[in-house]
Order: sequence, then structure tokens, then C-alpha cells
Amino acid sequence: MKKYLVTLVPVLMLSFQMDSPSDKVITRTVPVTYAEGDLKPTISQEKVETLVAKLLTTYHYRKVRLNDSLSAVVWDNYLKEIDGSKTYLLASDVTSFEKYRDQIDDALVNGDLTAAYDIYNVFRKRFQERSAFIKEQLKKPFTFTADETFNTDREKASWPKSIEEQNDLWRKILKNQALDLKLGGNRSDSAVSALMTQRYNNLDKAINRVKSADVFQMYMNSFAEALDPHTNYLSPSNADRFNQEMSQSLEGIGAMLQEDGDYIKITNVLPGGPAFKSNQLKANDKIAGVAQGDNGHMVNTMNWQVDEVVKLIKGPKGTVVRLQVISPNAIAGAPPKEIRLVREKIKLEEQRAKKEVIDVVDNGKTVKIGVINIPMFYRDFEGARRREEGFSSTTSDVKKFVEELKAEKVQGIVIDLRDNGGGSLTEAIDLTGLFIPKGPVVQVKESTGETEVYSDKDGGAVVYDGPMAVLVNRFSASASEIFAAAIQDYKRGIIIGGQTYGKGTVQTLVDLNQWLPKEPEKVGQVKMTIQKFYRINGSSTQHRGVTPDVELPSAFSAEEYGESSQPSALPWDHINSTRYDASQAVDDKILARLRARFDQRLKSDVELKQLAQDLADFKKAKENTVVSLLESKRRKEREDAERKRTAAVKVSQMSALADETGTPAKTESKKKKDTYLNEAGLVLADYILAAK
Repeated sequence: MKKYLVTLVPVLMLSFQMDSPSDKVITRTVPVTYAEGDLKPTISQEKVETLVAKLLTTYHYRKVRLNDSLSAVVWDNYLKEIDGSKTYLLASDVTSFEKYRDQIDDALVNGDLTAAYDIYNVFRKRFQERSAFIKEQLKKPFTFTADETFNTDREKASWPKSIEEQNDLWRKILKNQALDLKLGGNRSDSAVSALMTQRYNNLDKAINRVKSADVFQMYMNSFAEALDPHTNYLSPSNADRFNQEMSQSLEGIGAMLQEDGDYIKITNVLPGGPAFKSNQLKANDKIAGVAQGDNGHMVNTMNWQVDEVVKLIKGPKGTVVRLQVISPNAIAGAPPKEIRLVREKIKLEEQRAKKEVIDVVDNGKTVKIGVINIPMFYRDFEGARRREEGFSSTTSDVKKFVEELKAEKVQGIVIDLRDNGGGSLTEAIDLTGLFIPKGPVVQVKESTGETEVYSDKDGGAVVYDGPMAVLVNRFSASASEIFAAAIQDYKRGIIIGGQTYGKGTVQTLVDLNQWLPKEPEKVGQVKMTIQKFYRINGSSTQHRGVTPDVELPSAFSAEEYGESSQPSALPWDHINSTRYDASQAVDDKILARLRARFDQRLKSDVELKQLAQDLADFKKAKENTVVSLLESKRRKEREDAERKRTAAVKVSQMSALADETGTPAKTESKKKKDTYLNEAGLVLADYILAAK
């Protein structure tokens, strides 16, 4: 499951002719036998495999064909899912799995799960062997006097060719983890040993809890995610969690969680919650430990299941929970950071848009800028359906703020969409309508090729026609991109910040039980991509996102973050432009002048120069994934990594600054610390002053 708010449409009425599952003869790719204790597929899973393959090849936007090429991708995905670190399986095991590489396409059609369970059962056997080796290693004291290194990035590594090579690899893995623990808390050797033992006991328990349904879900997602990163198969238990339990887990710190390898990963931070207001927890952060209160013992949660970690994090309103967090931006060798949060019930009003006024000084002249921050595109659909007066919506709130800002005599308005993961498409369209007279806002293309144009329907009423800018970053996604793209295409305002996420697709949920009504139990759901968004100029927002008119320095590259970092992401493409009347407010000549002014500040402004330098140093440091296992060297590496991480956190502040209690900063001095917002104000001020 992805970390951003998924744009969903109601479940479609899907229909196709399908053989009766009860009459289908399963044709196996290779003979199969299961040893005692092996996990095995069920007859129900074989039916679901065939059904999912039929659904996705018929209705997915990509219209993919099952062939040997796709089979190889699924094979790669599954091995990565099972042993992404390449530490358990041997090269000989992987060679033995080659027989499945070009047969998975046939297996999917035939309801054959031989490959899925054969590969996993071999992995489980290797895991048990490694577990025995690890337990023996943990009985011995660690020494950190040898001048050797360990590469923490295993993505491009090879699988070990022998048991001896694997033993040496694990010796270094354990030594690296132990040294991290020792330096992280100045722990004694006995404390390190106890923590390591607990960690691997947790892992043993986690693997022992893996059931046939879990293996089936991993395998089916290896297929589903080969089509695109937003298509998933959800097992019955995970479908329930997706629909119910995860929303309940928002009561506490306001974060959605999922398992990701050895850790629990933050997939979404809910606007208005303690995590959001603290500005310390972000999507893709990994939780390494949880502690209760200000003095509670930090429980190592490595290799825990998501349900167990949710139970630790949730708690009564007003109580403290502390988290050990590993940032996706962490430099190799950097220690986890500890975050203190006060649990509370998430309030709807905290998720809503907010406004403020900032003064920016440009060439000695003070310019009054209104700022409207929109954390997400929200809409009370039930209230709208009942036509309730004053129902909650992004557009109505922003309209009110614009009128207030106009009364306060602001000279321009910045719409801040940083970290806005999307939400209601209706609101993105209606919000655009506040700033343009009338016209199309977005195009939506079906998998059949049919295209529909969604337009502003407010009858030409413009609430604000003055100077405006839209501030975005790499985590502005979906509905945010639709709004920013429309403002850019109409030349209505200046887009400032970083290239946006690039999610230009729409998903639907399909309950599989409607196809298998005779199954006595639930069989899960499929989340499937069925539509694509396009700008009014015909360009897709998919993959490329929205490129800002004035680009600010960023810690987040397209290669690591966003849709373009996903190998299976649907590609960018172009359709016919729809008819629309662009304004002349922002033309190429004006943008060239604004970029030139920004480039001058980048060379002369001390704060901007430091920001750019710190980000460059941070990116360079991140590229080095090799750490020393010699304690004296590692200690210095750790200190350097922590210094660079701290600098990067400071300069890459992407959301409104908050103080230590999580309360939005109110003093003028604190507002100025939001370098990105201040720079957006300066760009808009340049535009305003140049127009005079």
C-alpha cells in the first residue's frame, strides 16, 4: 500500500465470462510435493489466483498481457519481497528457482501456486538455519578492534555462493547492529547482547506466525505491483485493516503504519494529529522502538507485526509515547532519532486549511503576503449529499480566508500545498474555480481510451484575481497536482518549490467475494488502477508531476522519491489538449525575470547559500553506504553523520514550523525560519513589485 491518499472511485460493475472455479482443472508447472511443516496453498487461493489474474488483465488501465516478460518481473518482485536483503537464500537456491521465471504467467491463469510456496518454503528452511547460526553468534562477545567495513546497501549485492560466505556476511551484519546499539546508547556488552537476542527472538516469532494467507498475499502482490505500484491484492485480514483498523489507529498519534521488511513503516501522516503537528514524523519513516511515558523503557520493535506496534503506540488521550525513528534520508551509520508525542484524538478542524499573513522585505520594500496552508483536500460528502448549509469543504474554507485576506489588504496570496497528499477531486476542481473565470480543470482518461473533461462550474465567479503563487514539494500529490497544474496551465499564478510526486492515477476497490459467492469465508479485495489524470494542456500528471516555475533546493530527488522512483509506475504520456483561455498574468518573460532574481539570491543570500550547501553535502554523504566496524572509526563516522543529518533536517523543513509542544509557531522570528515559505513570498513579491 502506498503512503499517499489514494484517489478512489466507487466499485465498478465489472463483468466477464469466467470458467466455473469448481470445474477448473489445475495444471501445474512442475510436480509438487510438500514436506511436513511446509506451508501449502488452499483450493480457495487457487481460485482467487485465477480470478485476480483475469480481473487485472481485463480491467487494469495498463491492459497488460500475461507473457514470459511479465512472468520474469513477478519472479524478481517475489524474490525481493521474500529476501530483499539477499542474506537468507543461497545463490544455488535462486538458480533452482529459475525454472519458474518464465512460467508464472501460465501459473496465474491455471491457478497454480507451486512457485509461490516452493520458493517460500525454501526460504523458511534457510531462515531456520540462519536463526541457529545467529543464536550461536550471540553467545559470544563482540569485539570491534578489527579494521573492516560493511556495506549497508544490499540491493545490488549478490546472494552468497556458499555457507561459509553467508556465515561471514552474517557475522558482519550482527557486528554492525551490535556496534550501532553500543554507540547509540552507550550500552554495556551484556545489554547489547540482551537487546540483540530479543531482536532475533522477535524475528523468529514473526516468521513462525506467517500463514498460508500471508504467503499468498506476498505472491499476488508481486504480480499486482508489476502492473503499477498502486495496484494491490489485500487478503481478508488486510482488507479489514485497510477499511477499518488503520483508521482507528489514527486515534493516538495520527499515523498509518504497515510492515516493511524488518521495520514498521509510516505510510501516511494525518493532518491535524500529534505526528503532523510535531513536524518530526514523515511518511516512509521507520519505527525502531516504542516507549511509554517520559521514562519508560524503549521496546525494540524490529521484526514485530504491525498490529503489535499499533497496540504499543495507541493509548489514552494526553499520555506520552516516545518513538525511535529511522528516516529514509538517514545516512549510513546515523543513529535513530527519538521523538516525543502526546497522544490525542484527531480533530477534524485540525485537518482543515489555515491562513496567516507574513511580511517579506524585497529590496528594502515590505510586501504583505497572505498564506493559506491546505494539508489535504477534504469534503464532507455526506453533508454535501444532504445539502447541509456550511458543510465542511476545502473550497468554502479557502473562499472565506481569501475574503478575509483581501480585507486585510494583502498584496498577494500563496497557496501552500507542501506535503498535501491529495484527497477529494471535487475540491481540487472547485478550488481552482475560485481563481479562474471558468473552464476545464482536469481530464480523466478511462482504460478504454474514452476521455472526460471536468470543468469549473461556478458560473465565472472569481473570488481572487490578484497575484498568487502555489508552493509545492516532492510530497504534493494527486489532487494537489491537479490544482497546481491548472493554475500553471491557465498562467494564473507562479508554481514554486520542488517537482511534485507524480501520482496521476485513480484506483477502485473490488470485493472478490462477488465473483466467488460459494466460498464460505472472505477471499479479500483488489485495489486496481483504472483511470489516469491529464492536464488541460494534454500532459499527464503521472510520473513527471508538476515542474515548478521557480525551483527551490530540495533534499528529495526524483530517483528516490515519488512515482518516478517506482519501476512499475505507469509512464508519462500526452493526449489532446482541451480548449481553455489562458490569462496573460504570468508569461515566459516574467518567469525568466523571477528565476534570474532567485538565482541572484541563491548566490548572495547567506541562508539560501547555506541551505544549498547543506543539501549538497547531505546528498553526497547519503551515497556512501559503507560503514566501518572498527569502533574508533565508526564513532567518528556516526558523529559526522549525525551532524549532517541535523543540518539536513533543519534546512529541508517542508512544513510550517512548529514549536516543541506541536503548536504552530506564532512569533515573527519563528515564521522567518520557514525558509521555503519565505522564499516563496520573495518570489511573489518580485512579481508584485515588477508589475508596478
